Amino acid sequence: MRVLVVEDEQVLADAVAVGLRREAMAVDVVYDGDSALERTSVNEYDVIVLDRDLPGTHGDDVARSLVEESYTGRILMLTAAGELSDRVEGLTLGADDYLAKPFAFAELIARVRALGRRAAPPLPPVLRRSGITLDPANHTVRRDERDVSLTPKEFAVLEVLMRANGTVVSAEGLLEKAWDENADPFTNVVRVTVMTLRKKLGEPPVIHTVPGAGYRI
Repeated sequence: MRVLVVEDEQVLADAVAVGLRREAMAVDVVYDGDSALERTSVNEYDVIVLDRDLPGTHGDDVARSLVEESYTGRILMLTAAGELSDRVEGLTLGADDYLAKPFAFAELIARVRALGRRAAPPLPPVLRRSGITLDPANHTVRRDERDVSLTPKEFAVLEVLMRANGTVVSAEGLLEKAWDENADPFTNVVRVTVMTLRKKLGEPPVIHTVPGAGYRI
């Protein structure tokens, strides 16, 4: 899952990003509304964690602009105002969910994951395919009842492949979904990660290479 965090309190923004990355998410961070619109114009995010009170372009206007452009990423709006009228207004603007500050980080994680599941078609909380069970919320992977220990990046790649539901995911698609914007597109990091992931999942191989196209499970 790829997430954009838009928050002008840099300490909070960076802390949220670190926590989300520990959950095997690829995270980009910006600190104002103008930068948020710039990033969403060039990157495809599954979830946008959007502070409402932003310098430059206000968070309300960012949400409104994304909705008008039919942006597919889900919006989780953050605000220091927790009144019912504020929540209603935020949702009316086009936000998919709303979280008042201060918040428990566990709740933020749960809400981000819930929004990320709202794909077409909707995906179940626990993914199962080819004998593999992947539980994003608990960060666990099992194959044929055997626990598999993965690094956050290996977990992220496996989650992207399983969410594809048997369709091919290109190396560029994996880089887009499992790495943040600082990843070098000319490295072999995707190939190496898939190779180590195959070894950990064991025999028979479940990740198949489609020559010239990418990978699938």
